[in-house]
Amino acid sequence: MTSIKILFASLMVASIAACGGPSALRCQPGETLQFHDLLYFGTAIGNPPVAEVSETQWQGFVDDVLSQHFADGLTVIPAAGQWKPAAGVPVRERSHVLSLVHSSSPEIESSISAAIDHYKRTFDQATVLRVRSPACVAFR
Repeated sequence: MTSIKILFASLMVASIAACGGPSALRCQPGETLQFHDLLYFGTAIGNPPVAEVSETQWQGFVDDVLSQHFADGLTVIPAAGQWKPAAGVPVRERSHVLSLVHSSSPEIESSISAAIDHYKRTFDQATVLRVRSPACVAFR
């Protein structure tokens, strides 16, 4: 009877653990499991905003920072964002979304952190949003 209780308890723990996390991503033949990061860079400077990162400043950041850290490739997507500070009205701002597909490594994590820190420091930003997802990748 005790072994049945242990088996039942083990199955319950496994079931609960499976429900709590994302389902395992299964790539198709010819695909590799990598990661897709989206980094959202707002352009409003100050709270409340008093200035904006110009297109020239943004392109300089792409050329001098992003291209150096992500020499294997990157995609930049222009966007329009909105956020609401804790005490204030919603702020609408031009934004840039950086899309990176990579295999995770300490080097890429260091590069992502360095790029975020550089942007925040240079353009007086409180945050840069990072969204990280697993992805099945193939060039076809």
